[in-house]
Amino acid sequence: MPTPEPPAGCIEGDVPERGVGCGDRPSRRETRREERRDAILEVATRYFLEHGYAGTTMSGIAASLGGSKGTLWSYYASKELLFGDVLDRATRDFREQLSMALNRDEPVESALLQVCIKFLTRIINPDGIALHRLVVGEAGRFPEMGRIFHERVLQRVHLLLARFIATAMEQGDLLADDPEEAASVLTALCTAGHHQKLLVGIIDRVPDDQAERWAAKAVEKFLRAYR
Repeated sequence: MPTPEPPAGCIEGDVPERGVGCGDRPSRRETRREERRDAILEVATRYFLEHGYAGTTMSGIAASLGGSKGTLWSYYASKELLFGDVLDRATRDFREQLSMALNRDEPVESALLQVCIKFLTRIINPDGIALHRLVVGEAGRFPEMGRIFHERVLQRVHLLLARFIATAMEQGDLLADDPEEAASVLTALCTAGHHQKLLVGIIDRVPDDQAERWAAKAVEKFLRAYR
């Protein structure tokens, strides 16, 4: 059964608030509430990265915010829900950039190159590496954290890429194959070099030009297999 297209103004995988479309203009009260929510997520992001999932408590985040625990709970009923929105916030701009790159009218290789550059640049920046280490390091003890990361981040990015590849295959720009498998191959090629070294501390940064060269190599090898 085909996945329905997201409502106007929404990014792939996003769900609008009940009764509100992604493109609707919020009221002043809603705007203030969203500003408060954004402040909560800003503090919570730093708290999760500094203290880990196990060391993060709702009470600790409330204290860092300078407000009451009741105020925090009026926005988030659990640490799981809060962590999910932290991931959404951390990756929303990135997913918007991917959507724009994949919807441009240009050759497949150009679109894939732009996507791989944006993907690699995002996952190798310090916050991206810190978040990945956090999830990998604690998912064994807290399976819900790994599930949230998979559903809110990995699956959404994978779906964007797989749909683009499926269209390219249908149009004859890529060899007919399993588009979801092909999307996995491309992301694996992107993460096979610098990203792994950063994760385990072999290197501490990657110059932009090196990231772009690696992205180009990933696309080149991908097209050798699928064209």
